[in-house]
Amino acid sequence: MLVTAGAATVHAGSVGAPPLAAPLPTSSPPRPPAPSADVASPGPAPAAVHPPAAAPAPVPRTAERLTRSTPVRIAVPSIGVSSGLLALGLRPDGAMAVPPSGFPAGWFTGGPTPGELGPAVIVGHVDWAGRLGVFGRLRSLAPGAQVAVDRRDGTTAVFRVSRVVEVSKQRFPTAAVYGNTDHAALRLITCGGAFDHGVHSYQDNIVAFADLESVRPTASQR
Repeated sequence: MLVTAGAATVHAGSVGAPPLAAPLPTSSPPRPPAPSADVASPGPAPAAVHPPAAAPAPVPRTAERLTRSTPVRIAVPSIGVSSGLLALGLRPDGAMAVPPSGFPAGWFTGGPTPGELGPAVIVGHVDWAGRLGVFGRLRSLAPGAQVAVDRRDGTTAVFRVSRVVEVSKQRFPTAAVYGNTDHAALRLITCGGAFDHGVHSYQDNIVAFADLESVRPTASQR
């Protein structure tokens, strides 16, 4: 299952199924957009997939901000992700286009590119045709893990995961995921929770939050 995003809604669903729901702005507005009609107003705090035993140390992040450049590849070594990236715009109905299969992942072209100021969004299926998708192990991603995104300008933006949460699609934390930030941030999103066979969709989303930690030349450019 994967995620699609629209002017008011992000969707992620399984193959041939309606995608999942989570609000998404088409640009970087001064404040997050109001939730769409099918998303409940703020509910309980999202549950941590990896609840810390003690208060975690702050994730170090850099004040560096990159200019806009198309992301071309994502690597998350701790969960075995190494994938090219599709550009995902909006469909005529306002929802974000969905990658056509379980691989590769896709990035939302209506938001910041990874490394720019604000939250860049990368989405991927959790499964596809009975097999794990590109983000099939996103739920097991732990705080502190690195996410590297290669960019077309020859730089690699390296992010450090700060938290991973499982949230109901009906109480998606729109402001936390898509709201403006004072630094370069990244969100990885896929489906999670129980599968609802009636609507052919998972009930929850898994969302990983990460912050830009460093920038380096892409390996092929060194």
